[in-house]
Amino acid sequence: MPRGARVKSMSGIYHIMLRGANRQEIFHDDEDCSKFLDILHLYKQKTGVEFYSWCLMSNHVHLLIKEGNENVSDTMKRIGVSYVSYYNWKYRTTGHLFQDRFKSENIESIRYLLTVVRYIHQNPIKAGMVRRADEWKWSSCRQYYGTRGTRGRLLDADYIFGMFSEDTILARERFREFNEKENQDQCLDDHWDNKRLTDEEAREEIKELLTDIEIAQVKSLPRTKRNEILKKIKEIKGLSQRQTARILGVSKTLIAKT
Repeated sequence: MPRGARVKSMSGIYHIMLRGANRQEIFHDDEDCSKFLDILHLYKQKTGVEFYSWCLMSNHVHLLIKEGNENVSDTMKRIGVSYVSYYNWKYRTTGHLFQDRFKSENIESIRYLLTVVRYIHQNPIKAGMVRRADEWKWSSCRQYYGTRGTRGRLLDADYIFGMFSEDTILARERFREFNEKENQDQCLDDHWDNKRLTDEEAREEIKELLTDIEIAQVKSLPRTKRNEILKKIKEIKGLSQRQTARILGVSKTLIAKT
């Protein structure tokens, strides 16, 4: 059964997360990160999409965007295809790089919009990569704080600053205070990681992992190959061992032992 269409945001604003397939790294060096931001800027020019916040981590990306002159799904598909083309060319590889479908949540209030901006900027802190948000150079935080650079053309900061003050200097000061405040914010990836998958969602995740093997064939595979696959399936977030055993037609004991 195909997945349902995304519910359209009334505000046109979305928090989006792109993640590497099976959580693999999608950025291996600074050149990769720069290329991805260049691609964002290209499609900003082509589609009119606005960027309120971003953060590039090794195996995933957070974006806070306002839809431009085309559907956000179409824009994200263009961005993904462009980066994968570059990645496959550079690393002489083929196949999937991103998870099949990007994750998104609609932003329908000013309060949650600001929460997501802060959450995105503090992602590297919570991952233990840096101590302060502006120490991470692959996010929009430094541009908000006033660091000049080419990436400033990508950021649409005025909309966010306008929520703090009409005076840009004062707005920047107030934004920085808000952005660095300790919090218990939980946003898209927290919701997703804690989510229990339905059987339908679980089957889709397993099918994506198996690629050229049918679900019904897993239990009949040679023991070594079968167990390798089971170990990978157990890493799928939100999938219980009981659910895995039921879908694959094997015992829960087998799942637990692998």
